[in-house]
Amino acid sequence: MQVKNKIAALAVGALLTTSLVFATTATDNVMYKQTDGTYVINTTSLTPKVKGFKGATPVKVYIKGNKVVKVEALKNQETPKYFNLVAQKMLPKYTGTKITKTANIDGATGATYSSKAIKANVEAAIKYYKANK
Repeated sequence: MQVKNKIAALAVGALLTTSLVFATTATDNVMYKQTDGTYVINTTSLTPKVKGFKGATPVKVYIKGNKVVKVEALKNQETPKYFNLVAQKMLPKYTGTKITKTANIDGATGATYSSKAIKANVEAAIKYYKANK
């Protein structure tokens, strides 16, 4: 009788683990709303073909009241020396901009590919926000 209980417990555990793994991979969390009303758009699955110099350059764009609160770079394969230029000089420029004015943000000198990719990611996030908020 004890062996049957152990097998049943293992089966339930395996089922719960499988369900949890499936639930975390099956959902596509491109956008969510924080309790303070800020929308957060993650471009990881939204722009997989937007590439910098070495690969994808996903970001999280925070929007509240039709203004960008901040843009946060996510894990990428860009050369740190050059991508740090983008993170330090370009990303802060988005803070406080209206979602209609973000195209006016200049890229970081010396990091052209990364800058263009970040611009494309932010524009895609804003387009997604406008269509789905």
